[in-house]
Amino acid sequence: MPRQGKRYRSDAEKAPEQPVPLVEAVNRLKAMKKVKFDQSIDLCLHLGIDPKQADQQLRGAISLPHGIGGAPKKVIAFVAAEKVEDAKAAGAVKAGAEDLVKEIEEGFMDFDVAVAEPAMMRVVSKLGKVLGPKGLMPSPKAGTVTPDAANAVKEFAAGKVEYRNDDGGNIHAVIGKQSFEPEKLAENAQAFIDHIVGRKPSSAKGTYVKKVTVAGTMTPGVPVAI
Repeated sequence: MPRQGKRYRSDAEKAPEQPVPLVEAVNRLKAMKKVKFDQSIDLCLHLGIDPKQADQQLRGAISLPHGIGGAPKKVIAFVAAEKVEDAKAAGAVKAGAEDLVKEIEEGFMDFDVAVAEPAMMRVVSKLGKVLGPKGLMPSPKAGTVTPDAANAVKEFAAGKVEYRNDDGGNIHAVIGKQSFEPEKLAENAQAFIDHIVGRKPSSAKGTYVKKVTVAGTMTPGVPVAI
């Protein structure tokens, strides 16, 4: 096991071994030593799902009550010509149809989220091999394929959180920054937990939420009581 630094070991002493209530977990995290940047706070849920079963896989997006801070996300929009200006006004760095597809085919990849109207997916499908491996392909499950593309652009640019379970049945999500007030971090975390609980697959058996942990980019994790 690699040796941990003095700061990390000091922080680890503040992390309880047993799960604690959410508000206390956030306060424990806030009490850890500050680093030179405003680190992100990450929530991890270990779920009792079988990721190999299509009907138990979870993917989606949620707008948290207090946002997640940080720089705005760069969003592009695949929309009909008459909606291009609306998408740009909502915050899209680029918007278009075949012309935008061509730009991406020629190498443009300076964006974090791609939104598309349903009718545009026949055009966007050409980019499957380019966007798919990078997790940027618009998807109805992620809320990035929608008739109201302008509103989706606005939400994702403001920090709407996308999530997707990994092969181990875990879901990670950024819930804010270290500089956030404890109450805001706790409310964001609870909103995300409630959202995931509400999306429990009907075919999932046994305990659904097995473990919850909250941690900073540079801190140990703090276990949260369910």
